[in-house]
Amino acid sequence: MEAPVLPRRVVVPPRSGALPRPAGVVVALAGALLVGMLTSIGQSGSAFVATLSNAAGPWFVAAVLLVLVVRPGARWAAALGVVCLELMHVGYWAATVLAGRPDALSPFGTWELLGVPAGVLAGLVAVGVVSRDRRVRGAAAGVVGAVLVGEGIRGLLVVAATTSSTAWTSEVVGGVLCVVAAVVAGRSPIGRVVALGTGVVGAAGVLGALLVV
Repeated sequence: MEAPVLPRRVVVPPRSGALPRPAGVVVALAGALLVGMLTSIGQSGSAFVATLSNAAGPWFVAAVLLVLVVRPGARWAAALGVVCLELMHVGYWAATVLAGRPDALSPFGTWELLGVPAGVLAGLVAVGVVSRDRRVRGAAAGVVGAVLVGEGIRGLLVVAATTSSTAWTSEVVGGVLCVVAAVVAGRSPIGRVVALGTGVVGAAGVLGALLVV
């Protein structure tokens, strides 16, 4: 009796133009450190640059983009998002100390702790924006817009007198454009409602959270 023939494992070729996953991870981690270092440098620039460099929204967007370089599954994406945001803190601390300015890095610092849920969200958003489901893509883009709008409004309400209101306004405009793009890309009525709802409700949630911090 002949032995059964086992099916050969199908190897899916990598996407055209995509980095091999190990290389993507290296790029993401190195990019996170670089973003943190550039943030420290940017805070010494003009009021506009310093304000955006001191904002959390650009870090969130950077984390999403860095996770997108790797394109991992949801669980790994969430973990990578956290690692990227925490490495941004490390890069910021290193550049600040090397520049001769005092700074502290603690695993229990407020922003370091907030980097955990924010990193998880950034990783999941990175997975969502490339989903085949238009509703998921719309919701993911809506989250990005919500973060930018929520923080931008908080900046205008709380710290506009000592920072660049133009920078906060630019962040709000960028967030609104993200939500509008998500609504347009939704195509179906449900997809558009999901995108708009995520953007509006999310912005309110982000604003409320930042007002408490």
